[in-house]
Amino acid sequence: MAQTTSLTFPGRVARWLRGWPLGVRLGFSYSFHNVRQRWKVTLLALGGIALVVAVFVALLSLQSGLRLALAESGRPDNGIIVQRGSQGELMSGFGRRTADRLSVDDRVARNAEGRPLASPELVVAVVLPRKADGLETNVQVRGVTPMAFSVRNVEIVEGRQPTPGLDEVVVGAKVAERFSNAGLGGSLRIKGRDWRVVGVFTAEGSAFESEVWGDVGVMQSAFNRVGGFQSLTVRMADPAQIAAWNRELQTNPELQVDVEPERAYYAKQAGLVGTALLFLALFVSVVMGVGAVFGAMNTMYALVAHRTREIATLRALGFPRVAILVCFVIESLFVALAAGLLGCLLALPVNGLTTATGNVTFSELAFAFRITPASLAAGLVFALVMGFVGGLLPAFRASRMELTAALRN
Repeated sequence: MAQTTSLTFPGRVARWLRGWPLGVRLGFSYSFHNVRQRWKVTLLALGGIALVVAVFVALLSLQSGLRLALAESGRPDNGIIVQRGSQGELMSGFGRRTADRLSVDDRVARNAEGRPLASPELVVAVVLPRKADGLETNVQVRGVTPMAFSVRNVEIVEGRQPTPGLDEVVVGAKVAERFSNAGLGGSLRIKGRDWRVVGVFTAEGSAFESEVWGDVGVMQSAFNRVGGFQSLTVRMADPAQIAAWNRELQTNPELQVDVEPERAYYAKQAGLVGTALLFLALFVSVVMGVGAVFGAMNTMYALVAHRTREIATLRALGFPRVAILVCFVIESLFVALAAGLLGCLLALPVNGLTTATGNVTFSELAFAFRITPASLAAGLVFALVMGFVGGLLPAFRASRMELTAALRN
């Protein structure tokens, strides 16, 4: 029988590295040994880089949460129609005749009763007080027909839908959570009228959860918007026809409207806010990263100073300068990788936390932090960059150290 041998992890690593260049083999073994032996010193650099990575990942998750909340506000088979050239629903407007004409288009799907799956909607912004501090902030109000609950991805989780013709509203889950008197059975003061909250709905974490919905006819009267709408959302029989329908609308001077996929439309609403959050993440992380790089660099310089005899011994044994350089760079990357993993772990608790910001409708949009695989990968890459930059100069100094001077030290 053939004899089987089992290798320990260091043994397997040594066999794997056997065919690599001398500098790389020395770098892995020597650097890994020194990280274990001098762990107290390396914790200084590791802690600084980990904190920077945690902040970086948290800020990226903030930006990801905003974009995902808006992108998930639509269905892939829905189209949204707004006034041509408008930057958002709040700035849009067209007449009832236009809405009726577009709703019965053959490209719009119909329900089992043969009614078009089309939702003409009024969109306005109102001011409501927050629970936390009592301060007033803008909230988006949407006037809808009962068909909206079939066209949109919403689910009533408490109560019922508003009754047409009455001063009743349903609120998104985040509105019920963040605003005073917005829970089931509460009353919201809007345009000098008390609107009873008869339901709470969820919308898969999308921006609709930050809105208040009521009967469109009643709200048109309350806001003096009779005879017009801000948007029209339609379920398409074939979503692939949206582009062709839009080209057809462009050639019709009577209909000054555009149609586009609903998800694409709401994803664009992140716009400048999403870009600003991404810039903030990069700016804060770069500023903190500079400090972390200097911390890592100081730590590596200290390690070089404490290991001059080791470096001299390696040089006396015939190891080339490039091998010494590789040793210290790899050691710095080891520390950075460990710091990056720790930083990602420190950032994980923020996933799912709710915050709010303004959007292009000038209303508060509540959304959750979303830590994605891409943000974690970006954090690890950022950590490795900091480790490489912080370790390169000390590694170069170690590799250029003269043998006689190192032995004297």
